[in-house]
Amino acid sequence: MPNLEHPAYPAADLLSLESLVPCRESQVSMLLSIFGERQQFSFPSIFIYGHTSSGKTYVMKTLLTTLQLPHVFVNCVEHFTSRLLLEEILTQLQSCSDTEQASPVHCDTFNDFVRLFKQAVVSRELQDQTLYIVLDRAEQLREMEANILPAFLRLQELTDRNVTVVLLSEIVWELFRPNVGCFEPFTMYFPDYSIGHLQKILSQNHPPEYSADFYAAYINILLGVFYMVCRDLKELQHLAALNFSKYCEPVVRGEANERDTRKLWKNIEPHLKKAMQTVYLREISSSQWERLQHDGGEPGQLKGLSAHTHVELPYYSKFLLIAAYLASYNPVRTDKRFFLKHHGKIRKTNFLKKHEKTSNHLLGPKPFPLDRLLAILYSIVDNRVAPTANIFSQITSLVTLQLLSVVGQNDQLDGPRYKCTVSLDFIRAIAR
Repeated sequence: MPNLEHPAYPAADLLSLESLVPCRESQVSMLLSIFGERQQFSFPSIFIYGHTSSGKTYVMKTLLTTLQLPHVFVNCVEHFTSRLLLEEILTQLQSCSDTEQASPVHCDTFNDFVRLFKQAVVSRELQDQTLYIVLDRAEQLREMEANILPAFLRLQELTDRNVTVVLLSEIVWELFRPNVGCFEPFTMYFPDYSIGHLQKILSQNHPPEYSADFYAAYINILLGVFYMVCRDLKELQHLAALNFSKYCEPVVRGEANERDTRKLWKNIEPHLKKAMQTVYLREISSSQWERLQHDGGEPGQLKGLSAHTHVELPYYSKFLLIAAYLASYNPVRTDKRFFLKHHGKIRKTNFLKKHEKTSNHLLGPKPFPLDRLLAILYSIVDNRVAPTANIFSQITSLVTLQLLSVVGQNDQLDGPRYKCTVSLDFIRAIAR
């Protein structure tokens, strides 16, 4: 019995949609109930959020394409200014019903966009059905003019047309909400894939020359090794495709059959350990990795790979270390003077507290709260930093490394009284 049912859409299309979006049936069913029938007015704006690789973009593209709903899909990273964004929407809308290439559209303000949008909807005969405008990576809208986000949330009201704006983002709506009042969108959360979901999705890509059970056993082994350190579906798909040939070697040579999992595990185990060194880093290409597996070498034996002689930290981790060091050694009262451009008039005084006469580096690092670390980070990074899950995962990694260094030095932690500090020696150790 199919999980997706809706009277407005053919059963064959819903069955095809269900097969294309495994483990996301509940989210698709919710979206279908919100969309309603083609001619019905849908919710003016929908906000969908979730961690990276949780299927937000793929589900929306597949849903709109499979059901043949008129839509415009725009990536806000590629169209990073309001003018580029508005012109791209109008250009795609112009070619929505035409096969020939659309002519470029010039749009400077949102007032012009509303006027041109009304004309395009009428000329393409889309006024009798809902038009969906999907803005992927919608957190970039916060970098644009202040009226862009509230206007998109009220686009149905401003244009008096049957249009729904769908925002896709990795951060929560509370970090979007403007200071002034705005229309609240319908929020929807896409949770991370569980290990069972990943097993089901990855097992669908089995090669035709091998049985589904054989490939499912391989995926089970792969997730048993990588699930604790990597839950990114795209990265796991890459790892599965990259190491499957090595898993099949005993079967190809005739040394084992598909059910001899013990011998297959012994053959693949050392290669999966090598692959653990390159998760997320992409230090070598797929062809280089296959050549390494064939030669039986180590990843560090490849020449020209600077990543093995000098490990490069993630971009924001560098600034997080700097911000943590500044928070550890500078008093709280100096933050306003150091990190604000317009900090006001500073009074000169010769009064120093007794403990401030000694150098802060001799006294050692001081504990600091997470809010202060993020405030310093935002002030020393040039562009605006979105507080996504990637930022907090890097903070967690740095704190974990600091905890491990403390355990290595003292063999025990001082219970709940321990607070995170970042010393200069710790930064030097990480940099190595």
